[in-house]
Amino acid sequence: MHFDEFLKYAPKVLNIELPAMNAHAKMVPPNRAELLKKTDFAKITPKKAAVMMLFYPKESQTHLALILRTSYNGVHSSQIAFPGGKVEPEDIDLSHTAIRETHEEIGVHPADINLVRAFTEVYIPPSNYMVYPFLGYSESEQSFELQEDEVAGIVELSLVDFLNDKNLTTKTIKTSYSESIDVPGFYVNGHFIWGATAMMLSELKETLKMVL
Repeated sequence: MHFDEFLKYAPKVLNIELPAMNAHAKMVPPNRAELLKKTDFAKITPKKAAVMMLFYPKESQTHLALILRTSYNGVHSSQIAFPGGKVEPEDIDLSHTAIRETHEEIGVHPADINLVRAFTEVYIPPSNYMVYPFLGYSESEQSFELQEDEVAGIVELSLVDFLNDKNLTTKTIKTSYSESIDVPGFYVNGHFIWGATAMMLSELKETLKMVL
């Protein structure tokens, strides 16, 4: 989709009732679904993080920015994710966290990010994080500058490919809670995207399909 067309539709997202958990459920790994059922949120205090679902033009076509996490000793090592990170004391609110982290991780200046709205939060049991996604866009093409200690690369996903149901798949993988499990996800640009990021993508995709 041409980016000028996307800009006409983006404000309409503000008036949409988000599909929320119904969209998330399509991408919840089986074991995680069981963990969520057993989680008593009245007895835990999740850490907070925020991420940015950022659209931008690339050769005039609409793209979504994802990142490849670096390899490290942790549950999210080498995974595909949205730019973002944990809330810091200086952050004014959760949207500020998402914007700040996007600037730090991939070099998009805060002044270039137009915030549209918040989406539905996702709880990640293995790391005890509640992640708050935000939809935003930049009207300018991007020359990404990576925070190399955290970001190994950029995955630029065209809106056309994102909306194509042929990219939905299931894959057998090893996770932090299972040696071998079949999980749903998105297969894009040679990468398999699953877990919390896939859940957020599912809600984003269903929401966009209501306005495009």
